[in-house]
Amino acid sequence: MSETAIKVTNVSKTFKLPHEKKSSVKGLFLGIFKPKATYDRQQVLDGVSFEIKKGEFFGIVGRNGSGKSTLLKLLAGIYSPDKGHIQINGKLTPFIELGVGFNPELTGRENVYLNGALLGFNRSEMDKMYNEIVEFAELEKFMDQKLKNYSSGMQVRLAFSIAIQAQSDLMLIDEVLAVGDQGFQEKCYRYFSDVKKTDKTVVFVTHDMGSVERFCDRVLLLDKSQTENGIYKVREAVSQYNQLNYQKKAKKGSQVRTQKNLSIEAVKLVDKNGKVTDKFMQGDPLTIQIKVDESQKNTKLKAYVIGLAIHDNDDISLAGPNSLGHTFSTDKKIVEYNIPSIPFNLGEYYLTVALYNEDATEIQDLIDKDISFFVNTKEVKHGKFVLDGIWKNH
Repeated sequence: MSETAIKVTNVSKTFKLPHEKKSSVKGLFLGIFKPKATYDRQQVLDGVSFEIKKGEFFGIVGRNGSGKSTLLKLLAGIYSPDKGHIQINGKLTPFIELGVGFNPELTGRENVYLNGALLGFNRSEMDKMYNEIVEFAELEKFMDQKLKNYSSGMQVRLAFSIAIQAQSDLMLIDEVLAVGDQGFQEKCYRYFSDVKKTDKTVVFVTHDMGSVERFCDRVLLLDKSQTENGIYKVREAVSQYNQLNYQKKAKKGSQVRTQKNLSIEAVKLVDKNGKVTDKFMQGDPLTIQIKVDESQKNTKLKAYVIGLAIHDNDDISLAGPNSLGHTFSTDKKIVEYNIPSIPFNLGEYYLTVALYNEDATEIQDLIDKDISFFVNTKEVKHGKFVLDGIWKNH
């Protein structure tokens, strides 16, 4: 018996996007007399290959438009590949478009039986499952109301509660945990924790790296550039995904170049290898290198003070070290501030550099949040800072 649950070999998928959209009968009729419609071809997947073992919790991650959901629909048989081959070994249940078979004019109770029939259950089997389904969905008071009166979250909860009853070997899940309140999401988490203890195979598409770390055994990373495509260990996949999602944003501040007597000629961020970069790993050293221009011939300053400020993406001030009490001679053109271990968690940060006279009473130059840098992590952590505390038991 094969130990492979899913095998994808050199699969490609392209969609045709029409240049002109006809949305009326008149438009369709008049289109007969117009030149043949033209299309753009959108290559969504190109030569994707991977293999999933039985009993594996397999993640698929990537930025929007990378082809994750398309791949899941190919695995479910909703789409057919243009090229390549997909082999599925076992009975499969897709958790992709939950509730697609629901009838809004029927009650919640009636839809449970309708959806159960679509999954292959007879009425007596659904009678035995009904109370468990309703209890899991937490909709006991609403089952005799028409589905059209349900919120979208209630409908998905009901659909999910029905779908998990399916006796399948493989489950395809597309962002199910993104719906419902926190209590229901935690219930889903507990369900998937139980699934991990069985021999079921789960393919899980998500943007939530916390869920990836919590559940997945291996991860397929998809990206339009093709350069990062491949199978990764979980922590490596999380790091790569975070790196792909870092896009240098518009400048949050503005350079104020007063240039009274001294000015800031350049600011460089240097990593542990001495490389100038704007990308760092949490826990690695970071050196902020400031080059001061004292070429003004009429300067009477003999020393200066450097002030720094680091803000997060929400413009919250996180740190503000300065060299007051440790002034620098104007003979020295380069000042370095060394951070031995970056304490910041995953995210983008903005640096302000200020240049003052020797007693910090008069500003000479200022670069205000005009320098950004990105901090990546090898694993998902919570909060803005990482505390390297030590747990002890007495």
